[in-house]
Amino acid sequence: MAKERRRAVLELLQRPGNAHCADCGAPDPDWSYTLGVFICLSCSGIHRNIPQVSKVKSVRLDTWEEPQVEFMASRGNSAARAVFESRVPPFYYRPSASDCQLLREQWIRAKYERQEFTHPERQEPYSAGYREGFLWKRGRDNGQFLSRKFVLTEREGALKYFNRSDAKEPKAVMKIEHLNATFQPAKIGHPHGLQVTYLKDNSTRNIFVYHEDGKEMVDWFNALRAARFHYLQVAFPGASDADLVPKLSRNYLQEGYMEKTGPKQTEGFRKRWFTMDDRRLMYFKDPLDAFARGEVFIGSRESGYTVLDGLPPSTQGHHWPHGITIVTPERRFLLACETEPEQRAWMEAFRKVVDRPMLPQEYAVEAHFKHKP
Repeated sequence: MAKERRRAVLELLQRPGNAHCADCGAPDPDWSYTLGVFICLSCSGIHRNIPQVSKVKSVRLDTWEEPQVEFMASRGNSAARAVFESRVPPFYYRPSASDCQLLREQWIRAKYERQEFTHPERQEPYSAGYREGFLWKRGRDNGQFLSRKFVLTEREGALKYFNRSDAKEPKAVMKIEHLNATFQPAKIGHPHGLQVTYLKDNSTRNIFVYHEDGKEMVDWFNALRAARFHYLQVAFPGASDADLVPKLSRNYLQEGYMEKTGPKQTEGFRKRWFTMDDRRLMYFKDPLDAFARGEVFIGSRESGYTVLDGLPPSTQGHHWPHGITIVTPERRFLLACETEPEQRAWMEAFRKVVDRPMLPQEYAVEAHFKHKP
Protein backbone atom coordinates (compact mmCIF):
# COMPACT_ATOMS: atom_id res chain seq x y z
CA MET A 1 0.00 0.00 0.00
CA ALA A 2 2.78 2.45 0.92
CA LYS A 3 4.47 1.87 -2.43
CA GLU A 4 1.18 2.43 -4.25
CA ARG A 5 0.58 5.72 -2.44
CA ARG A 6 4.11 6.87 -3.22
CA ARG A 7 3.59 5.91 -6.86
CA ALA A 8 0.35 7.92 -6.88
CA VAL A 9 2.20 11.01 -5.61
CA LEU A 10 4.94 10.51 -8.22
CA GLU A 11 2.28 10.35 -10.94
CA LEU A 12 1.03 13.77 -9.82
CA LEU A 13 4.38 15.21 -10.93
CA GLN A 14 3.32 14.50 -14.53
CA ARG A 15 0.41 16.91 -14.31
CA PRO A 16 0.77 20.33 -16.02
CA GLY A 17 2.57 22.80 -13.76
CA ASN A 18 4.00 20.18 -11.40
CA ALA A 19 7.14 19.28 -13.36
CA HIS A 20 9.02 22.35 -12.10
CA CYS A 21 9.50 23.77 -8.60
CA ALA A 22 6.56 26.00 -7.62
CA ASP A 23 8.93 28.61 -6.16
CA CYS A 24 12.09 28.83 -8.32
CA GLY A 25 11.21 26.85 -11.47
CA ALA A 26 13.94 24.21 -11.07
CA PRO A 27 13.11 20.96 -12.93
CA ASP A 28 12.18 17.66 -11.26
CA PRO A 29 10.85 18.82 -7.86
CA ASP A 30 11.05 16.14 -5.20
CA TRP A 31 9.33 17.64 -2.13
CA SER A 32 5.81 18.62 -1.16
CA TYR A 33 3.12 18.46 1.48
CA THR A 34 1.06 20.94 3.56
CA LEU A 35 0.89 23.77 0.99
CA GLY A 36 -0.01 21.37 -1.81
CA VAL A 37 2.91 22.40 -4.01
CA PHE A 38 5.84 20.47 -5.48
CA ILE A 39 9.20 22.09 -4.76
CA CYS A 40 12.92 21.39 -5.26
CA LEU A 41 15.40 20.29 -2.60
CA SER A 42 16.88 23.79 -2.27
CA CYS A 43 13.51 25.48 -1.73
CA SER A 44 12.42 22.71 0.64
CA GLY A 45 15.24 23.82 2.96
CA ILE A 46 13.69 27.31 3.08
CA HIS A 47 10.22 25.84 3.74
CA ARG A 48 11.66 23.91 6.69
CA ASN A 49 12.56 27.28 8.26
CA ILE A 50 8.88 28.30 8.35
CA PRO A 51 7.34 25.15 9.93
CA GLN A 52 4.32 27.11 11.19
CA VAL A 53 3.38 27.61 7.52
CA SER A 54 4.87 24.68 5.64
CA LYS A 55 5.89 21.11 6.40
CA VAL A 56 7.64 19.09 3.71
CA LYS A 57 7.97 15.43 2.75
CA SER A 58 10.04 13.69 0.12
CA VAL A 59 7.96 12.45 -2.79
CA ARG A 60 10.29 9.50 -3.29
CA LEU A 61 11.52 8.61 0.21
CA ASP A 62 8.85 9.41 2.80
CA THR A 63 5.70 7.49 3.66
CA TRP A 64 2.46 9.00 2.39
CA GLU A 65 -1.00 8.49 3.90
CA GLU A 66 -4.09 8.27 1.72
CA PRO A 67 -5.56 11.64 2.86
CA GLN A 68 -2.22 13.31 2.07
CA VAL A 69 -2.22 11.84 -1.45
CA GLU A 70 -5.80 13.03 -1.97
CA PHE A 71 -4.88 16.51 -0.75
CA MET A 72 -1.97 16.74 -3.17
CA ALA A 73 -4.20 15.52 -5.99
CA SER A 74 -6.69 18.31 -5.21
CA ARG A 75 -4.00 21.02 -5.24
CA GLY A 76 -0.77 21.17 -7.26
CA ASN A 77 1.42 24.02 -8.43
CA SER A 78 -1.00 25.71 -10.82
CA ALA A 79 -3.84 25.80 -8.29
CA ALA A 80 -1.54 27.06 -5.53
CA ARG A 81 -0.11 29.75 -7.83
CA ALA A 82 -3.63 31.00 -8.56
CA VAL A 83 -4.04 31.59 -4.82
CA PHE A 84 -0.62 32.59 -3.48
CA GLU A 85 0.51 34.60 -6.55
CA SER A 86 -2.82 36.14 -7.50
CA ARG A 87 -1.67 39.76 -6.97
CA VAL A 88 2.08 39.81 -7.66
CA PRO A 89 3.00 43.32 -8.92
CA PRO A 90 4.60 43.21 -12.39
CA PHE A 91 7.79 44.84 -11.07
CA TYR A 92 8.30 42.32 -8.21
CA TYR A 93 11.35 40.15 -8.87
CA ARG A 94 10.50 36.47 -9.31
CA PRO A 95 13.68 34.53 -8.53
CA SER A 96 14.95 31.54 -10.47
CA ALA A 97 16.95 28.54 -9.27
CA SER A 98 20.20 30.38 -10.05
CA ASP A 99 19.40 33.40 -7.84
CA CYS A 100 20.90 33.92 -4.40
CA GLN A 101 19.44 32.36 -1.26
CA LEU A 102 18.12 35.70 0.03
CA LEU A 103 15.94 36.39 -3.02
CA ARG A 104 14.47 32.90 -3.02
CA GLU A 105 13.85 32.90 0.74
CA GLN A 106 12.08 36.27 0.76
CA TRP A 107 9.98 35.30 -2.27
CA ILE A 108 8.82 32.16 -0.46
CA ARG A 109 8.15 34.04 2.78
CA ALA A 110 6.30 36.81 0.91
CA LYS A 111 4.07 34.24 -0.81
CA TYR A 112 3.19 31.85 1.97
CA GLU A 113 4.13 33.39 5.33
CA ARG A 114 3.26 37.09 4.82
CA GLN A 115 0.79 36.45 1.96
CA GLU A 116 1.74 39.72 0.31
CA PHE A 117 0.31 38.64 -3.03
CA THR A 118 -3.14 37.83 -1.69
CA HIS A 119 -3.29 41.02 0.44
CA PRO A 120 -1.98 43.92 -1.71
CA GLU A 121 -1.96 46.35 1.24
CA ARG A 122 1.01 44.37 2.58
CA GLN A 123 3.04 45.49 -0.46
CA GLU A 124 3.32 49.04 0.89
CA PRO A 125 7.08 48.83 1.74
CA TYR A 126 8.03 48.53 -1.94
CA SER A 127 5.05 49.95 -3.85
CA ALA A 128 4.49 53.33 -2.16
CA GLY A 129 6.80 55.33 -4.46
CA TYR A 130 8.79 56.69 -1.51
CA ARG A 131 11.13 54.92 0.87
CA GLU A 132 13.75 56.00 3.35
CA GLY A 133 15.95 54.17 5.81
CA PHE A 134 19.49 53.32 6.81
CA LEU A 135 21.74 50.89 4.95
CA TRP A 136 25.33 49.89 5.57
CA LYS A 137 27.34 51.39 2.72
CA ARG A 138 30.94 50.62 1.80
CA GLY A 139 33.21 53.67 1.85
CA ARG A 140 34.69 54.51 -1.54
CA ASP A 141 38.21 55.06 -0.23
CA ASN A 142 38.59 53.22 3.08
CA GLY A 143 36.46 50.14 2.37
CA GLN A 144 34.61 50.37 5.71
CA PHE A 145 30.86 49.82 5.85
CA LEU A 146 29.13 52.75 7.59
CA SER A 147 25.45 53.43 8.26
CA ARG A 148 24.05 55.89 5.72
CA LYS A 149 20.57 57.33 5.22
CA PHE A 150 19.01 56.47 1.84
CA VAL A 151 15.93 58.09 0.30
CA LEU A 152 14.12 56.78 -2.78
CA THR A 153 11.61 59.18 -4.30
CA GLU A 154 9.74 58.38 -7.50
CA ARG A 155 8.48 61.97 -7.68
CA GLU A 156 12.05 63.22 -8.08
CA GLY A 157 13.10 60.14 -10.04
CA ALA A 158 16.10 59.56 -7.80
CA LEU A 159 17.78 57.50 -5.11
CA LYS A 160 19.85 59.67 -2.73
CA TYR A 161 22.13 58.95 0.16
CA PHE A 162 23.35 61.24 2.93
CA ASN A 163 26.63 61.05 4.85
CA ARG A 164 24.87 62.32 7.99
CA SER A 165 21.24 61.73 8.98
CA ASP A 166 20.81 65.50 9.59
CA ALA A 167 22.54 66.55 6.36
CA LYS A 168 20.56 68.96 4.17
CA GLU A 169 22.28 68.01 0.93
CA PRO A 170 22.72 64.42 -0.31
CA LYS A 171 26.20 63.03 -0.91
CA ALA A 172 24.98 61.51 -4.18
CA VAL A 173 21.86 61.66 -6.36
CA MET A 174 21.34 58.59 -8.52
CA LYS A 175 18.81 59.04 -11.31
CA ILE A 176 16.31 56.19 -11.59
CA GLU A 177 16.71 56.45 -15.37
CA HIS A 178 20.31 55.17 -15.21
CA LEU A 179 20.17 52.94 -12.13
CA ASN A 180 20.65 49.19 -11.76
CA ALA A 181 20.70 46.94 -8.70
CA THR A 182 21.90 43.35 -8.44
CA PHE A 183 22.53 41.09 -5.44
CA GLN A 184 26.23 40.25 -5.04
CA PRO A 185 26.58 38.38 -1.71
CA ALA A 186 29.86 36.63 -2.58
CA LYS A 187 31.56 39.74 -3.92
CA ILE A 188 30.42 41.99 -1.05
CA GLY A 189 31.02 39.35 1.61
CA HIS A 190 27.53 39.58 3.14
CA PRO A 191 24.49 37.36 2.36
CA HIS A 192 22.34 40.48 1.88
CA GLY A 193 24.88 42.43 -0.20
CA LEU A 194 23.43 44.58 -3.00
CA GLN A 195 25.42 46.37 -5.71
CA VAL A 196 23.80 49.58 -6.96
CA THR A 197 25.16 51.02 -10.20
CA TYR A 198 24.42 54.34 -11.86
CA LEU A 199 25.89 56.53 -14.56
CA LYS A 200 27.84 59.64 -13.61
CA ASP A 201 29.16 61.69 -16.55
CA ASN A 202 28.60 58.62 -18.77
CA SER A 203 30.87 56.54 -16.52
CA THR A 204 29.69 53.74 -14.24
CA ARG A 205 29.73 54.34 -10.48
CA ASN A 206 29.25 51.41 -8.08
CA ILE A 207 28.07 51.51 -4.49
CA PHE A 208 27.82 48.45 -2.25
CA VAL A 209 25.22 48.20 0.52
CA TYR A 210 23.56 45.69 2.82
CA HIS A 211 21.05 45.51 5.67
CA GLU A 212 21.09 42.91 8.43
CA ASP A 213 17.37 42.26 7.87
CA GLY A 214 16.89 40.25 4.68
CA LYS A 215 13.30 41.40 4.14
CA GLU A 216 14.41 45.04 4.43
CA MET A 217 17.06 44.55 1.74
CA VAL A 218 14.71 42.77 -0.68
CA ASP A 219 12.07 45.46 -0.07
CA TRP A 220 14.64 48.08 -1.11
CA PHE A 221 15.48 46.05 -4.23
CA ASN A 222 11.83 45.76 -5.26
CA ALA A 223 11.20 49.44 -4.45
CA LEU A 224 13.99 50.33 -6.88
CA ARG A 225 12.45 48.05 -9.50
CA ALA A 226 9.03 49.65 -8.90
CA ALA A 227 10.51 53.12 -9.40
CA ARG A 228 12.19 51.98 -12.62
CA PHE A 229 8.93 50.39 -13.80
CA HIS A 230 6.93 53.59 -13.29
CA TYR A 231 9.66 55.68 -14.94
CA LEU A 232 9.67 53.39 -17.99
CA GLN A 233 5.87 53.42 -18.20
CA VAL A 234 6.06 57.20 -18.68
CA ALA A 235 9.09 57.03 -21.00
CA PHE A 236 7.53 54.31 -23.21
CA PRO A 237 3.74 54.86 -22.97
CA GLY A 238 2.89 52.22 -25.59
CA ALA A 239 5.03 49.43 -24.13
CA SER A 240 3.49 46.39 -22.43
CA ASP A 241 4.50 45.12 -18.99
CA ALA A 242 6.22 42.20 -20.72
CA ASP A 243 8.39 44.70 -22.65
CA LEU A 244 9.30 46.73 -19.57
CA VAL A 245 9.92 44.09 -16.89
CA PRO A 246 13.23 42.79 -18.39
CA LYS A 247 14.57 46.38 -18.25
CA LEU A 248 13.93 46.93 -14.51
CA SER A 249 17.18 45.40 -13.29
CA ARG A 250 19.80 43.16 -14.82
CA ASN A 251 22.34 40.68 -13.62
CA TYR A 252 25.78 40.85 -15.20
CA LEU A 253 26.44 38.64 -18.21
CA GLN A 254 29.84 37.63 -16.83
CA GLU A 255 32.30 38.65 -14.11
CA GLY A 256 35.76 37.55 -13.08
CA TYR A 257 39.49 38.10 -13.36
CA MET A 258 41.28 38.41 -16.69
CA GLU A 259 44.58 39.94 -17.72
CA LYS A 260 44.82 42.85 -20.16
CA THR A 261 47.46 44.88 -21.90
CA GLY A 262 47.37 48.54 -22.95
CA PRO A 263 46.48 50.15 -26.29
CA LYS A 264 50.03 49.91 -27.68
CA GLN A 265 50.11 46.22 -26.73
CA THR A 266 53.77 46.49 -25.78
CA GLU A 267 53.42 46.85 -22.01
CA GLY A 268 52.95 43.85 -19.74
CA PHE A 269 49.64 42.17 -19.00
CA ARG A 270 47.95 43.14 -15.73
CA LYS A 271 45.35 41.24 -13.75
CA ARG A 272 42.01 43.09 -13.52
CA TRP A 273 38.46 42.33 -12.39
CA PHE A 274 36.12 42.47 -15.41
CA THR A 275 32.35 42.98 -15.48
CA MET A 276 30.21 42.55 -18.59
CA ASP A 277 27.14 44.75 -18.00
CA ASP A 278 24.95 44.66 -21.10
CA ARG A 279 27.22 46.30 -23.73
CA ARG A 280 29.68 47.82 -21.27
CA LEU A 281 32.81 45.81 -20.51
CA MET A 282 34.37 47.40 -17.41
CA TYR A 283 37.60 46.57 -15.65
CA PHE A 284 38.61 47.32 -12.08
CA LYS A 285 41.75 46.90 -10.01
CA ASP A 286 39.58 45.49 -7.21
CA PRO A 287 36.07 43.96 -7.51
CA LEU A 288 34.72 46.50 -4.97
CA ASP A 289 36.12 49.62 -6.60
CA ALA A 290 33.68 52.50 -6.97
CA PHE A 291 34.83 53.43 -10.47
CA ALA A 292 36.12 51.33 -13.35
CA ARG A 293 39.69 51.83 -14.55
CA GLY A 294 38.29 51.66 -18.05
CA GLU A 295 35.18 50.80 -20.03
CA VAL A 296 34.83 49.30 -23.50
CA PHE A 297 31.63 49.53 -25.51
CA ILE A 298 30.89 46.29 -27.36
CA GLY A 299 28.54 46.79 -30.28
CA SER A 300 27.14 44.38 -32.83
CA ARG A 301 28.77 42.44 -35.64
CA GLU A 302 27.06 44.69 -38.20
CA SER A 303 28.82 47.68 -36.64
CA GLY A 304 32.29 46.18 -36.93
CA TYR A 305 32.70 44.36 -33.61
CA THR A 306 34.12 40.84 -33.47
CA VAL A 307 35.44 38.47 -30.80
CA LEU A 308 38.33 36.18 -31.69
CA ASP A 309 39.67 33.12 -29.91
CA GLY A 310 43.34 33.62 -28.95
CA LEU A 311 45.84 36.48 -29.29
CA PRO A 312 47.82 37.73 -32.32
CA PRO A 313 51.10 35.78 -32.81
CA SER A 314 53.08 38.99 -32.28
CA THR A 315 51.73 39.51 -28.73
CA GLN A 316 54.55 40.28 -26.30
CA GLY A 317 54.84 39.87 -22.54
CA HIS A 318 53.98 37.12 -20.07
CA HIS A 319 50.26 36.44 -19.75
CA TRP A 320 47.75 33.75 -18.85
CA PRO A 321 47.53 31.05 -21.55
CA HIS A 322 43.94 31.43 -22.85
CA GLY A 323 43.65 34.57 -24.94
CA ILE A 324 40.70 36.57 -26.31
CA THR A 325 40.86 39.40 -28.84
CA ILE A 326 38.01 41.91 -29.01
CA VAL A 327 37.97 43.80 -32.29
CA THR A 328 36.21 47.21 -32.31
CA PRO A 329 36.12 49.78 -35.13
CA GLU A 330 38.84 51.77 -33.29
CA ARG A 331 41.26 49.12 -31.98
CA ARG A 332 41.85 45.62 -30.68
CA PHE A 333 41.66 44.72 -26.99
CA LEU A 334 43.83 41.81 -25.88
CA LEU A 335 42.68 39.79 -22.87
CA ALA A 336 43.85 36.55 -21.29
CA CYS A 337 42.10 34.03 -19.02
CA GLU A 338 43.76 31.71 -16.52
CA THR A 339 41.74 28.61 -17.46
CA GLU A 340 40.04 27.29 -20.58
CA PRO A 341 36.54 27.10 -18.95
CA GLU A 342 36.84 30.78 -18.00
CA GLN A 343 37.84 31.63 -21.56
CA ARG A 344 34.84 29.70 -22.94
CA ALA A 345 32.45 31.48 -20.55
CA TRP A 346 33.79 34.91 -21.54
CA MET A 347 33.73 34.06 -25.26
CA GLU A 348 30.09 32.96 -24.97
CA ALA A 349 29.16 36.19 -23.15
CA PHE A 350 30.95 38.38 -25.70
CA ARG A 351 29.41 36.55 -28.66
CA LYS A 352 25.90 36.93 -27.23
CA VAL A 353 26.43 40.69 -27.18
CA VAL A 354 28.09 40.90 -30.60
CA ASP A 355 25.39 38.73 -32.22
CA ARG A 356 22.60 40.95 -30.87
CA PRO A 357 21.55 43.85 -33.15
CA MET A 358 22.02 47.27 -31.60
CA LEU A 359 19.00 49.32 -30.52
CA PRO A 360 18.67 52.96 -31.68
CA GLN A 361 19.56 54.29 -28.21
CA GLU A 362 22.68 52.11 -28.14
CA TYR A 363 24.06 53.92 -31.16
CA ALA A 364 23.80 57.13 -29.14
CA VAL A 365 25.70 55.49 -26.27
CA GLU A 366 28.35 54.27 -28.70
CA ALA A 367 28.74 57.77 -30.16
CA HIS A 368 29.40 59.30 -26.73
CA PHE A 369 31.45 56.44 -25.39
CA LYS A 370 35.06 57.10 -24.60
CA HIS A 371 37.33 54.11 -24.99
CA LYS A 372 39.72 54.21 -22.08
CA PRO A 373 43.14 52.55 -22.07
